[in-house]
Amino acid sequence: MNQRTPLVPVKLTLDLGGQFQWVDCEEGYVSSSYKPVRCRSAQCALARSKSCVNECYSSPRPGCNNNTCSVLPDNTVTSTATSGDVGQDAVSIQSTDGSNPGRVASVNKLIFACSGTLFLEGLASGVKGMAGFGRTKISLPSQFSAAFSFDRKFAICLTSSDSNAKGVVFFGDGPYVLLPGIDASKFLIYTPLILNPVSTASAYFEGEPSSDYFIGVKSIKINGKAVPLNTSLLSIDKIQGTGGTKISTVNPYTVMETTIYKAVIATFVKELALVPRVASVAPFGACFNSTNIGSTRVGPPVPQIDLVLQSSKVSWRIFGANSMVQVKSDVMCLGFVDGGLNPRTSIVIGGYQLENNLLQFDLATSRLGFSSSLLFRQTTCANFNFTSNNV
Repeated sequence: MNQRTPLVPVKLTLDLGGQFQWVDCEEGYVSSSYKPVRCRSAQCALARSKSCVNECYSSPRPGCNNNTCSVLPDNTVTSTATSGDVGQDAVSIQSTDGSNPGRVASVNKLIFACSGTLFLEGLASGVKGMAGFGRTKISLPSQFSAAFSFDRKFAICLTSSDSNAKGVVFFGDGPYVLLPGIDASKFLIYTPLILNPVSTASAYFEGEPSSDYFIGVKSIKINGKAVPLNTSLLSIDKIQGTGGTKISTVNPYTVMETTIYKAVIATFVKELALVPRVASVAPFGACFNSTNIGSTRVGPPVPQIDLVLQSSKVSWRIFGANSMVQVKSDVMCLGFVDGGLNPRTSIVIGGYQLENNLLQFDLATSRLGFSSSLLFRQTTCANFNFTSNNV
């Protein structure tokens, strides 16, 4: 996206469950259109601010103004939070008809939070903050849908981490057309999004619900065989907010509570018994000699993993391209990570498992549409018709 006046490109980490956009306002933030959000204003209420900065101990600048409401920006990579002023500024983004980029569209007063430069720790080089896409009124999808009067939907399509190609984010409804003329929205299978009544942020105020996206995984199958699990871990505790399954673009790989992880590993290894197992390579626990594994359209021909959802007929199928990670020339590992005992969330579906899958989040009806691997459809998330650097 381009932000500020004059407009400059700003690199942000996509945080699927993030409450709002936050950026470094301490270093290099120059904009004639920046405005602080004043205490007790309507925008302050939208941001669910619980505190007010009455006095800034320096000359006024973005991120330091008197009588400004503040929120708690969350660096979900390092699991840390800080206090940050709320502001508004101009932003522009490329429009599309679903097939081709269109004109540049602008929002003059996008609400976001400021942070200090040190809060960027853990983010990629050149990144200036995080773009929150979560279940709040000031997440980017919510603000864009209000500004442009389209459905409260967005879709993400992440490219393979071993390529330099660009993925794509769509704000609004489909079509979502990928070369060669394939509308990936036609492949979506739907499951309810579940609201966790307790925040899963690094810091929050009591009574705040989670802005993360949870889905109702009921069981896991590998090659059609049920993995023995303590299914109570798959439900969300309504008092503590623990358990359940959420989707993350910040975790690189799927993280599972220890007993779930061990059961998945044991079943997977049993189903892949003909392939020699080799020493583990951190952070993975099950690694194999990949010399004779081979390849298919949807990756290595390994046991398929099904996340069974609201019924036995609805499953998110994970093929080899999303389950196996090539860590050495002759070693491949199952791309799941042990999350320890008693984690806040039992299963966190990570970015590697999302690659080349189209995911549509419908905030109005609270449902997720997922395509499973687009490789099966002979296309990828890199195949949007990018004719502009601003998409």
